[in-house]
Amino acid sequence: METQATYQDPAQALAVFLEQHPHALVLTGAGLSTASGIPDYRDRDGTRRGRAPIQGPEFRRSVDIQRRYWARSMVGYPIMAGAAPNAGHRALAALGKHGRFAHLLTQNVDGLHQAAGSQDVLELHGNVHGVVCMHCKERFPRAFIQTLLEEANPELANALAAPLPDGDAAIEPDAIVDFHLPSCIQCGGALSPDVVFFGDGIPPARTAAALARMEAADALLVVGSSLMVYSGFRFCRMAAEKGKPIAAVNLGRTRADDMIALKIEESAERLLPRVAGLLHAEEPEESHIQLDHRGIL
Repeated sequence: METQATYQDPAQALAVFLEQHPHALVLTGAGLSTASGIPDYRDRDGTRRGRAPIQGPEFRRSVDIQRRYWARSMVGYPIMAGAAPNAGHRALAALGKHGRFAHLLTQNVDGLHQAAGSQDVLELHGNVHGVVCMHCKERFPRAFIQTLLEEANPELANALAAPLPDGDAAIEPDAIVDFHLPSCIQCGGALSPDVVFFGDGIPPARTAAALARMEAADALLVVGSSLMVYSGFRFCRMAAEKGKPIAAVNLGRTRADDMIALKIEESAERLLPRVAGLLHAEEPEESHIQLDHRGIL
């Protein structure tokens, strides 16, 4: 197949890739949302920044860890709640609307794809804007839980702290000692964000739906993910095993670099709008770019 080296413009290379593979599956990661002000977990070498994240089993069995999570989340969540989709999210929404790929999976929990207008988004790791009771399974909007948190912990309500990934924030341990945990208003049980923690598996039904979409796809496009977490890497491995081409837009190394046919190291929010323009995503759906016998625009 054609590779990035064939073209002077990487946007042209990706446009051709999508034109040649109209049933591609798109998988997005944290790198797509950094332009919206949400930090990611890894540097360009794929190395994790900062301290290890909270593990799901630890969260469920330790009140102290729940207190740490909710205190830091209370301070960090307003940044997540105030984030807006960037040009990369909007371009993917336009490309999806005009049938330039088949399905959209995301490792992100920020809800920015939906805010940009994307339909039928499968969120592999859940959505941080929801909260679930670990006892009765009642669900609540995260914004509602934020009001409970701020009422119970007014001293932290206006605290400033460095933002961290997924609505976390760096606050001093002393600020957590007297923190009052939120509880379910239905049964008084402990609350959890409606996300898949590190150390937990993706729910089986969600995994099955995602794998079915990869099975039906004719190619895979990765946007803004180092693929260091297996939940994302597995789709590259599956595509490679089936002989389906893989393209990636990511600033830095990925775990699947040896599997990727088209690698573009450019910011998604700059590249994807150009791709959408080349594919006439702003025009009627029947519009298509014209390729010559070599696949050149």
